[in-house]
Amino acid sequence: MMKRTGLLIFILALFVFAAGSYGFSLKPPADVSNEVSSAIRSGNAREVAKHFGPNVDLKFPGNEGTFSRNQAELIVRNFFSRNTPASFSVQHQGPSRDGSLYVIGNYRTQNGEAYRVYFLIKTISGNTVLHLLQFEKQ
Repeated sequence: MMKRTGLLIFILALFVFAAGSYGFSLKPPADVSNEVSSAIRSGNAREVAKHFGPNVDLKFPGNEGTFSRNQAELIVRNFFSRNTPASFSVQHQGPSRDGSLYVIGNYRTQNGEAYRVYFLIKTISGNTVLHLLQFEKQ
């Protein structure tokens, strides 16, 4: 019985460590939303990607689809390097019918280009993840 309990604790600790390593978050959706907004504002792809699950839906000019976490981070990094942020402001956010949190904002580059940003944060199996990220040129 003692060996079984020790094994169970080890497996649970391993799961918690693995979940943290893959960017899964137990944070409330509003906290994740604030962190993603801040990362977009500063053009920090790594901080945005921290909140991706194993796969994420992206809709960027020239890049649309479902990507692995690593592919998605590269796409976001490339976008930020070509479109350096001047500002990002949240215009609206709220709960969706399925319980997820959506955020709509305006992103302006240092070159004066404007993008409408939409992202969706979902809680999947107890993990809060950035499920969808979209930048649409205005």
